[in-house]
Amino acid sequence: MTQGLYTVRSNRPIAALTYEMQLEGDTSALVRPGQFVNLRTGGHYLRRPLSVCAWDASGMTLIYKVVGEGTDWLSTCMPGDTIDMLCGLGNGFDTSVSGQYPLLVGGGVGLPPLYQLARQLVDEGKQPRLIMGFNSEREVFYRQEFERLLPITVTTMDGSCGVRGLVTDVPPAADCTYFYACGPFPMLRALCGCMTVPGQLSLEERMGCGFGACMGCTIHTRLGDKRVCKEGPVFLKEELIW
Repeated sequence: MTQGLYTVRSNRPIAALTYEMQLEGDTSALVRPGQFVNLRTGGHYLRRPLSVCAWDASGMTLIYKVVGEGTDWLSTCMPGDTIDMLCGLGNGFDTSVSGQYPLLVGGGVGLPPLYQLARQLVDEGKQPRLIMGFNSEREVFYRQEFERLLPITVTTMDGSCGVRGLVTDVPPAADCTYFYACGPFPMLRALCGCMTVPGQLSLEERMGCGFGACMGCTIHTRLGDKRVCKEGPVFLKEELIW
């Protein structure tokens, strides 16, 4: 984990209430897709955790949805502004167990950490596929970015884009070897109920410190109590109790 000031390069809307922010700063603590950062937003006491969408040696990309005062403050940040951030938090995805044909499943703003994961899997010579789910076409983002990497299927609840329905309405390919998922709790629970191959899931939970000290994000697993911010946010399918 590192802490420091990160400079905003750009901050732009990319879908309904959804923004892409690019920042410049130290990314040395980011070693696995699925890790997150914890940002100080304006005068708020608690930081806001956000998954990292992508990173390189000079900076990172974050995608967030405006849902409260903290993310509303983020949406007002301009190029050149600085943000105090804890970087490289949590336990990310393990690609060594993916097999040749892993399936990625992302729901809404659970999609961003799967972008760096997709890039890494492709770099490793794997052939991943992606199912991305949204409520409507207005909320769809990063479709073209993912299409440059791998085959995708888009689902929307209202049928305004792609397949009408849920991500679980699209059956995985017969040769699927593993799955990775991030999104709303009901989506993850449904996936665990229908996927027959092993997988890893990134959970969302309210957090205090973001690095394991306060125990505020503790969940019960088959292997005992674990902290989403420290032992997670990525857990094995077999660990989780629904």
